[in-house]
Amino acid sequence: MLIEFAYSLPILMGLAFGSIEVTNLAIANMRVSQIAMTAADNVSRALQSVRLDPVVLREVDINDALIGAKVQGGDRLSILDNGRIILSSLQRDANNRQTIFWQRCKGMLNVSSAYGQQGATQGVTAGFTGMGAGTNKVQAAANSAIIFAEVTYDYEPLVGSWAAGNFRIRREAAYYVRDERRLDAIENPNPQAVVANCNIRNTTF
Repeated sequence: MLIEFAYSLPILMGLAFGSIEVTNLAIANMRVSQIAMTAADNVSRALQSVRLDPVVLREVDINDALIGAKVQGGDRLSILDNGRIILSSLQRDANNRQTIFWQRCKGMLNVSSAYGQQGATQGVTAGFTGMGAGTNKVQAAANSAIIFAEVTYDYEPLVGSWAAGNFRIRREAAYYVRDERRLDAIENPNPQAVVANCNIRNTTF
C-alpha cells in the first residue's frame, strides 16, 4: 500500500499543481479581457466634472483609464510591468476612410497594435479596413468614433512553465463613444498631463 502510494504521489502532485496552474491561467485570461473592456469603456464615456461645450477628450482622461487598468490588474497581474495596453480611436476621415485618429499606449511589453499606428488609414495603409480580428472588422460611423483597446500580457506561471507553459494573452474590446464629443483633437490643458506616447515603453504617468 505504501509503495503504491509512493509511486502515485508524484503523479497526483503533478495533476494537482497542473490543475492550479490551468485555473490561474483561466483567471488571468478573464482579467485581461475585463481590463480591455473596462479601458475602452472608460475612454468612450470620459466626461469632465465641469461640463464643457463641446465636450472634449483630455490626455488626463486617457491616463485615468490607463491608471484604472493598472489598479484593476492588481499586484499579481502587474499588467503594465508584464504587458501593454494600446488605446486607439477609430474614426472616419474627411475622405470617408477608416482611420486610427489617435493612439495611446502604456506598459513595458514590446508589442505594437495589430492594426497599425496612429494615422493608419483605409486605402493608404495596406490591408487596413477597420479594426478587429477576422473578416468582420468594426468600422466607425460618420461623425462618431470607436475606442478600441488591445491588451497584451505575458502570463507568469505560479509553479513554473512545466505545468501550463509560457503564454502570451491578447484581448481586444471596442466601444462607441457615447457622448457628443469633439473628435478632431485631444486637449491637454494646464496642468498638462504626460502623454502616453506609443513610442515609449514605461509604467509611469
